[in-house]
Amino acid sequence: MSDRLLVLNKDSDTMSVIDAEAGDTETVVETEFNPHEIAVTPDGEKAYVTCSLGDTLLAFDTETWERTAEIEHEGFDFPHGLAIRERAGELWLASTYSSRVYVIDLESDEILTDFPTHQDKSHMVALTPDEERAFVANIGSGNVTAIDCEERRILADPEVGEEPEGIEVHPEAGLLVANQEDGMLSVLDPETLEKTGRALLGETPIRVVSSPDGRHVLVPNRESNDVSLIDTEHVRDGERQPWEIARIPVGIWPGGTVFAPDGNRAFVANNKTNDVSVIDCETWTETERYGTELHPDGIAYLER
Repeated sequence: MSDRLLVLNKDSDTMSVIDAEAGDTETVVETEFNPHEIAVTPDGEKAYVTCSLGDTLLAFDTETWERTAEIEHEGFDFPHGLAIRERAGELWLASTYSSRVYVIDLESDEILTDFPTHQDKSHMVALTPDEERAFVANIGSGNVTAIDCEERRILADPEVGEEPEGIEVHPEAGLLVANQEDGMLSVLDPETLEKTGRALLGETPIRVVSSPDGRHVLVPNRESNDVSLIDTEHVRDGERQPWEIARIPVGIWPGGTVFAPDGNRAFVANNKTNDVSVIDCETWTETERYGTELHPDGIAYLER
């Protein structure tokens, strides 16, 4: 069996399961209202989907595509960003309009705890490689919330740029945050939380996704219909820092982005052309597109 792309179609309320090599849709899975983000467990056996306008988190068996859990909470208000804390067997979820973080047990699918960020529009969540800290991008506050994962304790809320959304902790380059309103990449030290750099991106950048080898980062730019290619080892003014070296044209309103595990290709879901761009990671060009249903956004890669 070949690998699969799992693509969430926000206006069809579905998930497309697509052959990653051929581009054929193998099956279409019903979700709840407005699926946004997806995370696959490390063993590949379960996929979690946030249905943001349905205020629901769903779990699916990736063999049968049967729905195995429907997780709801009175505090869910546009549940969105997801991150898996593998060593603790936890799923971390950011609920945008309630500005709360939820920690969910991967085995039982029960909510273990939840707590507020005390910020505005807590949208995406990312973990450090050692999974000791979590970072939440707060769109309305212009900052990120740093959290001690074991103690569930907020450490600080360092400022970044205007309307931060995309977020990732790169093992060498640091905490990378895409600010959609000012079109900049903010770079912070994940330990000291001090700013270490900034880089120009495209128009309305919304995600930050590192290549498997860590050398490059892709940032989809919603309103310029392209993807910023970041070199994490670029030398500028005698110092190494993440820097945009190219912009890759894709479809209209690109969003969810994922690399194949071997790093040879990347995939970008284009919301308004209803397709997924396939990017060759040697030439950094779009080579083809796979069709989806309406308004694809969240995307994950499932190895087989």
